[in-house]
Amino acid sequence: MDLQGLEITWLGHSTFLLKTPEGKTILVDPWLGQNPSCPKQFHDVCVDAILITHGHNDHIGDVFTAATRCAGPIIGIYDLTSWLATKGVDDTRLIGMNKGGTVKIDALSISVTMTTAVHSSSYQEDDGTIVYLGEAAGYVVAFSNDIRLYISGDTCLFGDMEWIGDLYEPNVAIMPIGDHYTMDPRAAAIACDLVGVDAVIPCHWGTFDALTGTPAMLREYVQNYELEVEVLEVEIGKPFKG
Repeated sequence: MDLQGLEITWLGHSTFLLKTPEGKTILVDPWLGQNPSCPKQFHDVCVDAILITHGHNDHIGDVFTAATRCAGPIIGIYDLTSWLATKGVDDTRLIGMNKGGTVKIDALSISVTMTTAVHSSSYQEDDGTIVYLGEAAGYVVAFSNDIRLYISGDTCLFGDMEWIGDLYEPNVAIMPIGDHYTMDPRAAAIACDLVGVDAVIPCHWGTFDALTGTPAMLREYVQNYELEVEVLEVEIGKPFKG
C-alpha cells in the first residue's frame, strides 16, 4: 500500500516513529533504551509529538527522557497525562483527552481521535507501588494526505471495532498479534475485517517468548478468511513508505 508520503518506522514491540508528509515526527509509545528490540540509534530520538496508548512499562518505560526531547504535544488519556505532570513533565505540553474525543494539531497537520481499547493500564514505581493510570486507549490519526492510521494499542478483539471503522474510516492499522497479553493473529485478522482497513502492520510480537504470534500466522488467517487486507511486515528500524 502506498502511504502517500507518510513514513512508518517500527522500533520494536509497540513503539513506532511516524514521519508525516510535512516532515514532522511522532513517537508512539516511548519504550526506547529499555526496549530490547529498539535499535540504538533511536534511543535518543528527538520528535515533534508523542502519543501514548497506556501506562504499562513496555509502552512508557522511557517517557520521561523522551519528553525532554519532544518539541510539541504529549498526548494520552487524562489520568495518565495528569500523572505525568506530577512527575515533572511540562504540563503546558500535555494534552489529556478521553475516548471519543478529537484534537487537531495544526502544527503537525494532523487530527487525533482517541478510541477505546480493552486492556489494563498501570505503572509500577521503583518501590513496587502500582499506580492506576486510567484505561488503555487507541487512536485514529488523520494525516493531510488522506491516510487515516488506526493505532489499536494493546487490546483484545471487541465488536465495537466495527464502529471505529464506520465512524473514522481508517485505511491502515497497527495492531498487536503476539497473544498472551493481546490479540492473537486470528483475532487480529477479524479485527482488520471489522475496522475495514486496506493494510495492517503487526506489532507486539517476538519481543518475549510469551508472544508467540507471527506475521506469517496473521497472513494465513487473512487468506483463510478471504480478506482484502495487505499484511505489511515491516523491518525494525527501517522506514516503511509503501
